[in-house]
Amino acid sequence: MSERAVESTAGRVGRRFRRVFHAREGLLELHLSILNGIAERHRAPFFTALRAHSRKPTGVFHALPVSRGASVLHSPWIPEIADFYGLNIFLAETSATSGGLDSLLAPTGPLREAQDLAAEAFGARRTYFVTNGTSTANKVVVQALVRPGDIVLVDRNCHKSHHYGLVLAGAHVVYLDAYPLDEYGMYGAVPVEEIKRKLLMLKREGVLHRVKLLMLTNCTFDGIVYNPSRVMEECLALKPDLAFLWDEAWFAFARFHPVYRRRTAMAAARTLTDRYRDPAYADAYAAHRADLGDDPDDETLVATRLMPDPERVRVRVYATQSTHKTLTSMRQGSMVHVFDQDFRHKVAEVFHEAYMTHTSTSPNYQILASMDLGRRQAVFEGFALVQKQLEQAGVLRDAVAQHPLLSRYLRVLTTPELVPHRFRPSGIEQPLTTGLARMEQAWEEDEFVLDPTRATLHIGLTGIDGDTFKHDLLMDRHGIQVNKTTRNTLLFMTNIGTTRSSVAYLIEVLVRIVEDLEERVGEMSPYDRAVHDSAVTGLDAGSAALPDFSAFHPAFRPSPRTPEGDMRAAFFLAYDDTECEHLSTDALADAMAQGRTVVSATFVTPYPPGFPVLVPGQVVSKDVLTYMAALDTREIHGYDPAAGYRVFTETALDTRHTAER
Repeated sequence: MSERAVESTAGRVGRRFRRVFHAREGLLELHLSILNGIAERHRAPFFTALRAHSRKPTGVFHALPVSRGASVLHSPWIPEIADFYGLNIFLAETSATSGGLDSLLAPTGPLREAQDLAAEAFGARRTYFVTNGTSTANKVVVQALVRPGDIVLVDRNCHKSHHYGLVLAGAHVVYLDAYPLDEYGMYGAVPVEEIKRKLLMLKREGVLHRVKLLMLTNCTFDGIVYNPSRVMEECLALKPDLAFLWDEAWFAFARFHPVYRRRTAMAAARTLTDRYRDPAYADAYAAHRADLGDDPDDETLVATRLMPDPERVRVRVYATQSTHKTLTSMRQGSMVHVFDQDFRHKVAEVFHEAYMTHTSTSPNYQILASMDLGRRQAVFEGFALVQKQLEQAGVLRDAVAQHPLLSRYLRVLTTPELVPHRFRPSGIEQPLTTGLARMEQAWEEDEFVLDPTRATLHIGLTGIDGDTFKHDLLMDRHGIQVNKTTRNTLLFMTNIGTTRSSVAYLIEVLVRIVEDLEERVGEMSPYDRAVHDSAVTGLDAGSAALPDFSAFHPAFRPSPRTPEGDMRAAFFLAYDDTECEHLSTDALADAMAQGRTVVSATFVTPYPPGFPVLVPGQVVSKDVLTYMAALDTREIHGYDPAAGYRVFTETALDTRHTAER
């Protein structure tokens, strides 16, 4: 509402506001517009259709014996299932895609409407529901955008679904190294400088045209948030048609808070699209090109904030989100958001094929309906819920810092500890505790910021490693669930359902654990105290340095001049047992000491931290062995403690290398 120039205002803000009213007239229209807006947002077309279907009398001569509770309600042997779940879940269980319902694989009715409403809510041009998690969503996008032999740049410590998706697509992979946080046993994020250097190297070698996709995780599990606008803009300056996949599995809530929103993939895509259409940008770009000169060297390009050519650039952005992780949805409810200027004429058909490849023909309708309702909740009260989530995280940090006992053993890591100074040009040391205005400044200027809804608790001074603290103390004794640990940290994540009571319970449990620890330490013998002090010293100093990606073996590298690897070839070569052998840690170290190049035949993924330290075709380095030896985690996928590492035989590598030549 305004009292001045409402006509010109309406022409400027049309995308952000549906109507503009003069302050002294049109109150009835304003009232009706508000009611209409509420009604439109309140629609949950698929949930409404499913609920209506559950109330209709039907005859089931198809699949699903549990439909209408037919196989459940009269059985004397499984009454618990109806008692526990209730009748509605069975009344709504169906394999029908007609009679008011819809097909996930080819939606034309209420499910299509639900996805359109989700696209509007999340700022996407198209949105697709996925009922088997963001792992599948990632594979759908990769298969739609990548053909065998295409080069893909990807953060090495991304979720395993990306690595497996690249194997299935036959991509040639160039891994990117994030900045390490060795003291805490975790990685940060990939600096834009690292990405630019890789793109420039590929350009020098004449293969930039084969680079199709950049894949990054925003935000990371540990809460490091990228500046997607900057990353994409600088990459598009070097490769104007590059596509981007932002894994926002833990960031779906960010759309509904004004400070967070700018750092989401969809908001960044809209910002860049509008920027490149603005005539003023063309003038700024011309000045930028003049400053760079005709033939700038790579170091100049790396050091300069680059701008893409508005005549050539295409904004092609995909985001995958686990709705169930940070908004309201049943487990495995995820979405793919698309903002791709080339989607309609280049991608739509192959995307549909990829979606068909990975999507079940029997999707869970309860998951779909819950995502429809979760979207409704987010558009009505998303800001309030996220703001409450922020406040609860602040309460948790303050409670630990201000408690006289807890603060002697525990501390919540701060922005300077997790985001090095060189990535924070704003210079704001504690944006999380200085109010929204200062937080907004840091989120506008800094390359990386820390998501304040996450609290990484350093526990090194307790002498208890993260895995033991999580399982033995928090989960088994007190029922407190923690997703991620390192040797000396625990990650606590608040969400839109976190309450003050749950924060209070966590503080109560932490105090109880520390009180028990003090009592035990006070009763220790001199020998036991020395062992405890040694454990404290070891944990407080962190673990072995996190290993960077070594290299793919030449047998799996299409070109000796570029680092990309054919991981699919290595993955499927390992299906032949005669091409592989197992080496214990000692035997592997001895073989390396004698000059043998040892190559992994599998993914080796410790949990935590949850990313592969070895991938198929990767050369095993001394840094990897040192890191693995220092781990005390209980769960390592791809490694058999009894048999050792599964690696390729020397004969297999020689044969493969010769054949490739």
